[in-house]
Amino acid sequence: MKALWGIFRIILRDQKTALIRGAALSLVVLVAGIALLGLSGWFITAAAAAGLAGMGATFDVFRPSAMVRFLALGRTVARYGERLLTHDATLRALTSIRVRLLAATSSAPHDTLTRLRGPQALNRLMADVDALDGISLRLVLPIAAGILAQLLTFAMLWWLVDLNVALWIVIGFLAASGVTLYRTSRSAASASRREEAAAQTFRSKFIDLIRAREDLAVYGQLSQQGDTVLATDAARQIDRSTVDRIERRAGFALSLTGTGVAAGALVLGMALAETGSITPALAAIGFFVSLALMETVIPLRRAIADLGRMTVAARRVGDSLSCTPAQNVGTAYSETAELRIKALTFRRPQAAHPVLSGVGLTVAAGESVALTGPSGSGKSTLLLLAARLLQPDGGQISVGSLPLKSWDESCLRAKVTLVPQRSTLMAGSIADALRLGAPEASDQELWEVLEAMRLASVIRAKGGLDFCLGPMGSGLSGGEARRLVLARGVLRQPRLLLLDEPTEGLDDATALAVLTGIRAYLPEAAILTASHREVETSWADWVVALDLSHSAVIGCR
Repeated sequence: MKALWGIFRIILRDQKTALIRGAALSLVVLVAGIALLGLSGWFITAAAAAGLAGMGATFDVFRPSAMVRFLALGRTVARYGERLLTHDATLRALTSIRVRLLAATSSAPHDTLTRLRGPQALNRLMADVDALDGISLRLVLPIAAGILAQLLTFAMLWWLVDLNVALWIVIGFLAASGVTLYRTSRSAASASRREEAAAQTFRSKFIDLIRAREDLAVYGQLSQQGDTVLATDAARQIDRSTVDRIERRAGFALSLTGTGVAAGALVLGMALAETGSITPALAAIGFFVSLALMETVIPLRRAIADLGRMTVAARRVGDSLSCTPAQNVGTAYSETAELRIKALTFRRPQAAHPVLSGVGLTVAAGESVALTGPSGSGKSTLLLLAARLLQPDGGQISVGSLPLKSWDESCLRAKVTLVPQRSTLMAGSIADALRLGAPEASDQELWEVLEAMRLASVIRAKGGLDFCLGPMGSGLSGGEARRLVLARGVLRQPRLLLLDEPTEGLDDATALAVLTGIRAYLPEAAILTASHREVETSWADWVVALDLSHSAVIGCR
């Protein structure tokens, strides 16, 4: 419950005014419904009694009937306003939570992001947040409004009818419905959690199946994996059926509660009427009010049955929002972007040996330096450290005249660009892919950077900047996709450009042409590359060799 309450506080802070107004209207709806049925019962009974007594001609039917119409119309209007306010406020709050969750995910440590699977992140952003709408709409607000309506009903019944009738109705409803809803939550919690877990597993496996369908078809595993996905959905359906069955039982039990309370109220009222303590018309109020009070508890059965699902989602979302790492950023910036690294040390958590130890190098403006060494020597890690995606354990990294940790985040990202070894192209046009790096770039600038990457003729042949890529950049060859990724990074015109194996997938002639184009497009930029290929080391001004002992040897090309 702590997780649910934490999420509700977030929703309330974001849409406090609208939710309070919606809660007030929800209370009005319940009170109007109770008053409507109670007044109608009194009116019918009183009119019948007047007719039997021969006083029908003098009985005032106009004011009670007008009040009935007023309550009926008022209840309808209040219900419309309540739904409009609470649903709009909840959806706006969930949108805000989704944005915050995306920001928290994006600002997670680099190691966390590299381990995060796309379907898992999508489930957090979509399924988990969608499950939270019931916290305010179907749980907190209905319970609060229902309890207040019960208390107001108790006061009115005590005043109009009798204390014993009021106690019987309110205590009967609160006690019996409380026990029923508690047992429902205990019975459905496990199945509800399993159903949500199975639903998220189904979505993840289905996305993986779509992404890997070509490889699965080649290896003859497409049908088998499809059966696995369907089996996951079948398990979800079983758990969903269990939750639905428990909900129906809860609805039946609550209906019996309402029937029993109404019957008891009728018996008590008749006994009071026989003694002359109240009139038969007033005795009827307790019976009809008991029927109306069922509206305060019957709608809760769905939320209570889904409580396990909402709790799991709230816990995951709450943990993600509360564990956002503090950004180690400053407020300063420098116009120059010379990279200087001194005595750099980095060790991964729980690792026995450091990835880098005592590494030092300098990349001046207009200079190109290539990092070489066997796999595992720390080349890619050094680039991540230089981009401030990882934090060093020792040593110092400076960009321009300032330590890297002192840079303002937005200024750093404007002046430093990292093109990792594995970059992603999303579905969309060529222009859309390039403008991720520079949203304000003109078409002419896009063609210029494509020309520098020796890609302009290829794109023209495919239809120009409006040519649409498929998922994961399908529609381009591996080498073409790599050059487009490089073009996107170069288009930002950074002062410091970090490239991880930039010419992977290119032949030597094309690789050299691309590297030459990068230098021509960014003549003043400091460029640091992680390289395995001779064409990259031959192009660089300096070569820094890293070995598995994590030491650096600087040598001239």
